Amino acid sequence: MRNDAPEPERRLWSRLRGSQIGFKFRRQAVIAPYIVDFLCPWNGLVVEVDGDTHVQERDHVRDAALKELGYIVLRFSNADVMSNIDGVVEAILAHAVALPERRWRTHPNPSLGREGLQE
Repeated sequence: MRNDAPEPERRLWSRLRGSQIGFKFRRQAVIAPYIVDFLCPWNGLVVEVDGDTHVQERDHVRDAALKELGYIVLRFSNADVMSNIDGVVEAILAHAVALPERRWRTHPNPSLGREGLQE
């Protein structure tokens, strides 16, 4: 999935990876039974980039399930990312800063790298 990511996801990842905005994000993170586009484990922020194939009814069910698990979901369209990447990144940062740290420091399926906020 990572190798065949759509251009909007690749473009957003280029701005989120490496803790460039002060928060560590994972790409294609598993939150069973879902795979989310981007996850900040430190505060439970999920970022989804929606293409033309997304079905809103399914997305609402998925978002509700993730909310039940304690995650906050932000959705952006491909068009938003392609035409206003700076605005999208600013919105993500504003939400990331406003959210409190989760009660557990890492996601249940941690990567080998450090999790969360970069110091």
